Amino acid sequence: MAGVPPIALPSELDGQRRLGPDWARWLDGLPRRFADILDEWELRRDGEELWHGFCSLVAPVVTGDGVRAVLKLHFDGDDESLHEALTLQHWQGQGTVRLFRADPRRRAMLLERLERRDLMEVWDLPACEVVADLYPKIHLPALPQLATLTSYVSRWLDELLEQPQDIPIPPRYREQALSLGRELVADDASVGRIVHGDLHYMNVLAAPPDVVAERGEWLAIDPKPMSGDPHYEIAPMLWNRWDELAGDVRDGLRRRFFTLVDHAGLDEARARNWVVVRMVLNANWAVQDAQRAGRDLDAGEREWITRCVAISKAVQD
Repeated sequence: MAGVPPIALPSELDGQRRLGPDWARWLDGLPRRFADILDEWELRRDGEELWHGFCSLVAPVVTGDGVRAVLKLHFDGDDESLHEALTLQHWQGQGTVRLFRADPRRRAMLLERLERRDLMEVWDLPACEVVADLYPKIHLPALPQLATLTSYVSRWLDELLEQPQDIPIPPRYREQALSLGRELVADDASVGRIVHGDLHYMNVLAAPPDVVAERGEWLAIDPKPMSGDPHYEIAPMLWNRWDELAGDVRDGLRRRFFTLVDHAGLDEARARNWVVVRMVLNANWAVQDAQRAGRDLDAGEREWITRCVAISKAVQD
Protein backbone atom coordinates (compact mmCIF):
# COMPACT_ATOMS: atom_id res chain seq x y z
CA MET A 1 0.00 0.00 0.00
CA ALA A 2 1.59 3.20 -1.15
CA GLY A 3 1.89 5.98 1.37
CA VAL A 4 1.60 3.76 4.45
CA PRO A 5 4.85 3.60 6.45
CA PRO A 6 6.02 0.17 7.62
CA ILE A 7 5.96 -0.66 11.31
CA ALA A 8 8.56 -2.31 13.49
CA LEU A 9 6.85 -4.72 15.85
CA PRO A 10 7.71 -4.36 19.54
CA SER A 11 10.52 -6.79 20.28
CA GLU A 12 8.68 -8.58 23.10
CA LEU A 13 5.66 -9.20 20.87
CA ASP A 14 7.83 -10.31 17.96
CA GLY A 15 9.53 -12.71 20.36
CA GLN A 16 6.31 -14.73 20.53
CA ARG A 17 7.50 -16.44 17.34
CA ARG A 18 9.09 -18.96 19.66
CA LEU A 19 5.59 -20.21 20.52
CA GLY A 20 5.12 -21.86 17.16
CA PRO A 21 4.27 -21.48 13.46
CA ASP A 22 0.79 -19.99 14.03
CA TRP A 23 2.36 -17.11 15.91
CA ALA A 24 5.03 -16.63 13.24
CA ARG A 25 2.37 -16.53 10.52
CA TRP A 26 0.31 -13.95 12.42
CA LEU A 27 3.33 -11.79 13.21
CA ASP A 28 4.56 -11.92 9.61
CA GLY A 29 1.19 -10.68 8.37
CA LEU A 30 0.65 -8.11 11.11
CA PRO A 31 2.28 -5.07 9.44
CA ARG A 32 0.17 -5.54 6.28
CA ARG A 33 -3.02 -6.09 8.28
CA PHE A 34 -2.26 -2.99 10.33
CA ALA A 35 -1.71 -0.89 7.21
CA ASP A 36 -4.81 -2.23 5.47
CA ILE A 37 -7.11 -1.43 8.39
CA LEU A 38 -5.65 2.04 8.86
CA ASP A 39 -6.50 2.71 5.22
CA GLU A 40 -9.95 1.07 5.15
CA TRP A 41 -11.14 2.68 8.39
CA GLU A 42 -9.61 6.06 7.50
CA LEU A 43 -7.38 6.19 10.56
CA ARG A 44 -4.09 7.97 11.02
CA ARG A 45 -1.34 7.16 13.46
CA ASP A 46 -1.12 9.44 16.50
CA GLY A 47 2.60 9.30 17.10
CA GLU A 48 5.00 6.43 16.52
CA GLU A 49 4.40 4.59 19.78
CA LEU A 50 3.06 1.04 19.64
CA TRP A 51 1.76 -0.82 22.68
CA HIS A 52 1.25 -4.52 23.06
CA GLY A 53 -0.09 -7.25 25.30
CA PHE A 54 0.88 -10.90 25.34
CA CYS A 55 -1.03 -11.52 22.11
CA SER A 56 -2.07 -8.15 20.70
CA LEU A 57 -0.74 -5.02 19.06
CA VAL A 58 -2.27 -1.67 20.04
CA ALA A 59 -1.68 1.70 18.39
CA PRO A 60 -3.01 5.16 19.23
CA VAL A 61 -4.88 6.57 16.24
CA VAL A 62 -7.18 9.41 15.25
CA THR A 63 -10.33 8.82 13.22
CA GLY A 64 -11.38 10.78 10.17
CA ASP A 65 -13.71 12.73 12.48
CA GLY A 66 -10.84 13.67 14.78
CA VAL A 67 -11.71 11.22 17.57
CA ARG A 68 -8.76 9.90 19.58
CA ALA A 69 -8.93 6.10 19.68
CA VAL A 70 -6.78 2.97 19.69
CA LEU A 71 -6.57 0.25 17.08
CA LYS A 72 -6.13 -3.23 18.55
CA LEU A 73 -5.14 -6.27 16.49
CA HIS A 74 -5.36 -9.58 18.33
CA PHE A 75 -3.67 -12.92 17.69
CA ASP A 76 -6.20 -14.99 15.78
CA GLY A 77 -5.19 -18.24 17.48
CA ASP A 78 -6.39 -17.12 20.93
CA ASP A 79 -9.79 -18.75 21.37
CA GLU A 80 -10.35 -17.28 24.84
CA SER A 81 -10.57 -13.77 23.36
CA LEU A 82 -12.65 -14.81 20.35
CA HIS A 83 -15.75 -12.89 21.45
CA GLU A 84 -14.02 -9.86 22.95
CA ALA A 85 -15.59 -7.44 20.47
CA LEU A 86 -19.06 -8.93 20.81
CA THR A 87 -18.90 -8.68 24.59
CA LEU A 88 -17.55 -5.13 24.61
CA GLN A 89 -20.42 -4.16 22.32
CA HIS A 90 -22.85 -5.77 24.77
CA TRP A 91 -21.35 -3.95 27.76
CA GLN A 92 -21.72 -0.60 25.92
CA GLY A 93 -18.94 1.01 27.90
CA GLN A 94 -20.52 0.42 31.31
CA GLY A 95 -17.55 -0.53 33.44
CA THR A 96 -15.43 -1.18 30.38
CA VAL A 97 -13.71 0.48 27.45
CA ARG A 98 -16.14 1.42 24.68
CA LEU A 99 -16.00 -0.34 21.30
CA PHE A 100 -16.33 1.90 18.22
CA ARG A 101 -15.87 -0.63 15.43
CA ALA A 102 -14.76 -4.22 14.89
CA ASP A 103 -13.78 -6.71 12.21
CA PRO A 104 -14.08 -10.12 13.94
CA ARG A 105 -12.59 -11.98 10.97
CA ARG A 106 -9.35 -10.05 11.23
CA ARG A 107 -9.60 -9.75 15.03
CA ALA A 108 -9.41 -5.96 14.73
CA MET A 109 -11.09 -3.47 17.05
CA LEU A 110 -11.28 0.31 17.21
CA LEU A 111 -11.63 1.31 20.87
CA GLU A 112 -11.97 4.52 22.80
CA ARG A 113 -8.66 5.79 24.10
CA LEU A 114 -8.41 5.64 27.87
CA GLU A 115 -5.77 7.27 30.05
CA ARG A 116 -2.36 5.61 30.35
CA ARG A 117 -2.88 5.09 34.08
CA ASP A 118 -3.91 1.80 35.63
CA LEU A 119 -4.69 0.50 39.11
CA MET A 120 -1.02 -0.22 39.77
CA GLU A 121 -0.82 3.37 40.99
CA VAL A 122 -3.53 2.81 43.62
CA TRP A 123 -2.84 1.09 46.96
CA ASP A 124 -3.89 -2.53 46.58
CA LEU A 125 -6.91 -2.57 48.91
CA PRO A 126 -8.62 0.50 47.43
CA ALA A 127 -7.77 -1.00 44.02
CA CYS A 128 -9.56 -4.18 45.09
CA GLU A 129 -12.60 -2.06 45.97
CA VAL A 130 -12.52 -0.46 42.51
CA VAL A 131 -12.49 -3.88 40.85
CA ALA A 132 -15.23 -5.17 43.14
CA ASP A 133 -17.37 -2.20 42.07
CA LEU A 134 -16.82 -3.18 38.42
CA TYR A 135 -18.02 -6.75 38.95
CA PRO A 136 -21.79 -6.06 38.87
CA LYS A 137 -21.40 -3.96 35.71
CA ILE A 138 -19.51 -6.75 33.96
CA HIS A 139 -21.31 -9.82 35.28
CA LEU A 140 -24.40 -9.50 33.12
CA PRO A 141 -26.41 -12.50 31.87
CA ALA A 142 -24.15 -14.38 29.47
CA LEU A 143 -24.43 -14.09 25.71
CA PRO A 144 -25.29 -17.40 24.01
CA GLN A 145 -22.20 -17.23 21.80
CA LEU A 146 -19.79 -17.43 24.74
CA ALA A 147 -17.98 -20.63 25.59
CA THR A 148 -18.70 -21.86 29.09
CA LEU A 149 -16.22 -21.59 31.90
CA THR A 150 -17.00 -25.19 32.80
CA SER A 151 -15.97 -26.44 29.35
CA TYR A 152 -12.51 -24.92 29.82
CA VAL A 153 -12.11 -26.02 33.43
CA SER A 154 -13.23 -29.58 32.69
CA ARG A 155 -10.52 -29.90 30.05
CA TRP A 156 -7.88 -28.35 32.33
CA LEU A 157 -8.80 -30.70 35.17
CA ASP A 158 -8.45 -33.68 32.84
CA GLU A 159 -4.94 -32.50 31.98
CA LEU A 160 -4.09 -32.18 35.67
CA LEU A 161 -5.45 -35.66 36.41
CA GLU A 162 -3.28 -37.17 33.69
CA GLN A 163 -0.07 -35.77 35.17
CA PRO A 164 2.40 -38.13 36.88
CA GLN A 165 2.30 -38.17 40.66
CA ASP A 166 5.76 -36.64 41.07
CA ILE A 167 5.07 -33.24 39.52
CA PRO A 168 6.15 -30.41 41.88
CA ILE A 169 2.65 -29.55 43.10
CA PRO A 170 1.86 -30.71 46.65
CA PRO A 171 -0.42 -33.76 46.34
CA ARG A 172 -3.00 -32.45 48.79
CA TYR A 173 -3.52 -29.27 46.77
CA ARG A 174 -3.65 -31.21 43.54
CA GLU A 175 -6.29 -33.57 44.94
CA GLN A 176 -8.20 -30.70 46.48
CA ALA A 177 -8.28 -28.82 43.18
CA LEU A 178 -9.50 -31.90 41.32
CA SER A 179 -12.27 -32.49 43.86
CA LEU A 180 -13.40 -28.87 44.12
CA GLY A 181 -13.07 -28.38 40.39
CA ARG A 182 -15.33 -31.32 39.57
CA GLU A 183 -17.93 -30.03 42.03
CA LEU A 184 -17.83 -26.57 40.46
CA VAL A 185 -18.01 -27.93 36.91
CA ALA A 186 -21.14 -29.91 37.84
CA ASP A 187 -22.80 -26.89 39.49
CA ASP A 188 -25.30 -24.96 37.33
CA ALA A 189 -24.23 -21.75 39.09
CA SER A 190 -20.80 -22.00 37.45
CA VAL A 191 -22.22 -20.70 34.17
CA GLY A 192 -24.68 -18.02 33.15
CA ARG A 193 -22.91 -14.71 33.78
CA ILE A 194 -20.34 -12.92 31.65
CA VAL A 195 -16.98 -13.13 33.36
CA HIS A 196 -14.01 -11.05 32.25
CA GLY A 197 -11.55 -13.88 32.96
CA ASP A 198 -8.41 -11.75 33.39
CA LEU A 199 -9.46 -8.81 35.53
CA HIS A 200 -6.48 -7.41 37.43
CA TYR A 201 -4.79 -4.10 38.25
CA MET A 202 -3.19 -3.59 34.83
CA ASN A 203 -6.41 -4.37 32.95
CA VAL A 204 -8.25 -1.46 34.56
CA LEU A 205 -7.41 1.97 33.12
CA ALA A 206 -8.43 5.48 34.13
CA ALA A 207 -11.37 6.90 32.18
CA PRO A 208 -10.98 10.11 30.17
CA PRO A 209 -12.06 13.13 32.24
CA ASP A 210 -15.10 13.81 30.06
CA VAL A 211 -16.72 10.43 30.79
CA VAL A 212 -15.95 10.04 34.50
CA ALA A 213 -19.23 11.54 35.68
CA GLU A 214 -21.26 9.24 33.44
CA ARG A 215 -19.28 5.98 33.56
CA GLY A 216 -16.93 6.12 36.54
CA GLU A 217 -13.25 6.79 37.06
CA TRP A 218 -11.95 3.32 36.12
CA LEU A 219 -12.78 1.05 33.17
CA ALA A 220 -11.80 -2.55 32.38
CA ILE A 221 -10.01 -3.62 29.20
CA ASP A 222 -8.85 -6.87 27.53
CA PRO A 223 -11.56 -9.34 28.53
CA LYS A 224 -11.39 -13.05 27.83
CA PRO A 225 -15.16 -13.42 28.12
CA MET A 226 -16.90 -16.64 29.11
CA SER A 227 -20.25 -17.74 30.42
CA GLY A 228 -19.23 -18.37 33.98
CA ASP A 229 -19.36 -17.66 37.68
CA PRO A 230 -18.52 -14.20 39.13
CA HIS A 231 -16.57 -15.90 41.93
CA TYR A 232 -14.05 -17.06 39.32
CA GLU A 233 -12.77 -13.49 38.87
CA ILE A 234 -10.85 -13.00 42.13
CA ALA A 235 -7.62 -14.96 41.64
CA PRO A 236 -5.76 -12.55 39.26
CA MET A 237 -6.05 -9.82 41.90
CA LEU A 238 -4.09 -12.07 44.27
CA TRP A 239 -1.25 -13.25 42.06
CA ASN A 240 -0.39 -9.80 40.68
CA ARG A 241 1.59 -7.13 42.59
CA TRP A 242 3.38 -9.94 44.37
CA ASP A 243 6.48 -7.96 45.36
CA GLU A 244 4.33 -5.65 47.47
CA LEU A 245 3.48 -8.58 49.74
CA ALA A 246 7.09 -9.22 50.78
CA GLY A 247 7.22 -10.14 54.46
CA ASP A 248 3.42 -10.17 54.71
CA VAL A 249 2.34 -12.71 52.11
CA ARG A 250 -0.35 -14.60 54.02
CA ASP A 251 -2.01 -11.62 55.68
CA GLY A 252 -1.64 -9.44 52.60
CA LEU A 253 -3.33 -12.01 50.39
CA ARG A 254 -6.13 -12.49 52.90
CA ARG A 255 -6.74 -8.73 53.10
CA ARG A 256 -7.08 -8.59 49.32
CA PHE A 257 -9.31 -11.67 49.23
CA PHE A 258 -11.71 -10.45 51.89
CA THR A 259 -11.79 -6.91 50.49
CA LEU A 260 -12.92 -8.28 47.12
CA VAL A 261 -15.40 -10.76 48.59
CA ASP A 262 -16.94 -8.41 51.13
CA HIS A 263 -17.07 -5.33 48.91
CA ALA A 264 -18.67 -7.27 46.04
CA GLY A 265 -21.01 -9.27 48.29
CA LEU A 266 -19.67 -12.61 47.05
CA ASP A 267 -19.88 -15.97 48.81
CA GLU A 268 -16.64 -16.52 50.71
CA ALA A 269 -16.51 -20.31 50.40
CA ARG A 270 -17.28 -20.33 46.69
CA ALA A 271 -14.72 -17.62 45.98
CA ARG A 272 -12.12 -19.54 47.99
CA ASN A 273 -12.81 -22.74 46.08
CA TRP A 274 -12.36 -21.05 42.74
CA VAL A 275 -9.09 -19.47 43.89
CA VAL A 276 -7.71 -22.88 44.87
CA VAL A 277 -8.77 -24.45 41.57
CA ARG A 278 -7.36 -21.61 39.47
CA MET A 279 -4.04 -21.49 41.28
CA VAL A 280 -3.40 -25.23 41.03
CA LEU A 281 -4.33 -25.20 37.35
CA ASN A 282 -1.95 -22.26 36.84
CA ALA A 283 0.82 -24.22 38.54
CA ASN A 284 0.15 -27.18 36.27
CA TRP A 285 0.42 -24.99 33.17
CA ALA A 286 3.97 -24.09 34.22
CA VAL A 287 4.73 -27.81 34.54
CA GLN A 288 3.19 -28.46 31.12
CA ASP A 289 5.27 -25.70 29.51
CA ALA A 290 8.46 -27.41 30.68
CA GLN A 291 7.18 -30.84 29.66
CA ARG A 292 6.33 -29.68 26.14
CA ALA A 293 9.80 -28.18 25.79
CA GLY A 294 11.40 -31.40 27.07
CA ARG A 295 13.30 -29.67 29.87
CA ASP A 296 13.34 -29.20 33.62
CA LEU A 297 11.43 -26.36 35.22
CA ASP A 298 13.38 -23.12 35.12
CA ALA A 299 13.77 -20.78 38.09
CA GLY A 300 10.87 -18.56 37.01
CA GLU A 301 8.50 -21.50 36.66
CA ARG A 302 9.48 -22.85 40.08
CA GLU A 303 8.90 -19.44 41.64
CA TRP A 304 5.50 -19.26 39.97
CA ILE A 305 4.47 -22.69 41.28
CA THR A 306 5.57 -21.63 44.78
CA ARG A 307 3.43 -18.51 44.41
CA CYS A 308 0.41 -20.52 43.28
CA VAL A 309 0.70 -22.84 46.26
CA ALA A 310 1.16 -19.91 48.67
CA ILE A 311 -2.05 -18.31 47.41
CA SER A 312 -3.99 -21.59 47.69
CA LYS A 313 -2.74 -21.96 51.27
CA ALA A 314 -3.35 -18.35 52.33
CA VAL A 315 -7.02 -18.22 51.39
CA GLN A 316 -7.68 -21.37 53.44
CA ASP A 317 -5.62 -20.81 56.62
